[in-house]
Amino acid sequence: MTDPTSLTVPLPEAESSYLVSQFLAESEKQQLNRVAELVEQGEPGLDALMAILRHRQSSPPTLVDGKIYQTLYSLPFPHIQDFLQTHFPQGLIALQSDRQIDYHLLQKLLAQQDFQTADSVTREKFCELAGEAALKRKWVYFTDVEQFPQSDLRTIDTLWWLHSEGRFGFRVQRQIWNSLGQDFVKLWPKIGWKSGNIWTKFPQGFTWNLSAPVGHLPLLNQLRGVRVAAALFHHPVWSKINDAPSP
Repeated sequence: MTDPTSLTVPLPEAESSYLVSQFLAESEKQQLNRVAELVEQGEPGLDALMAILRHRQSSPPTLVDGKIYQTLYSLPFPHIQDFLQTHFPQGLIALQSDRQIDYHLLQKLLAQQDFQTADSVTREKFCELAGEAALKRKWVYFTDVEQFPQSDLRTIDTLWWLHSEGRFGFRVQRQIWNSLGQDFVKLWPKIGWKSGNIWTKFPQGFTWNLSAPVGHLPLLNQLRGVRVAAALFHHPVWSKINDAPSP
């Protein structure tokens, strides 16, 4: 737990300082719930959220950081947008890519919680990673996925995880898959991709918001079989990313 007394960002109002101290003393679950409450408190609450986010910038981003960032990102106040542009020009994480892929659009869409468009962009980025042939056919082989750089998969997955309160992302899907004995037949209905013998219809059958089942997004085309998903879930990147806790 962060020590509230270590907060170094000066706050203009004593009320904001109190809100920061109160926030930092709470559990992660309480903090996630408190973000919206601070917004409702107006300027002191917004000052507190900016101070908290700035203070934690040197540490690996958490789900709380993701919730604060996308909440501030959605607000049409120039001073807040200036704050984000100054201190978080790329968002919460460095958008690393070993193949010079640009992930700024994906970051922006996920911060806006435009999950449907972000899902489409994620597929496009997979094809970019796989090369010209995949871009033309608009899908990837499992052998392409096996060769994806760890940096790129980490960037894509972390963006999904951070901006969904830990509900979406490949690490979340993999955790569920592992908990089901690595059984894809059990995984698809668990994450809402199949009901009985009927695959969920794209796009209208899917849920493009946080009310979706945990692990619902991003999508992988399973009509061609499970080899792409298996290659993704066995990728060596996951040895360096802890399994996500269940929301």
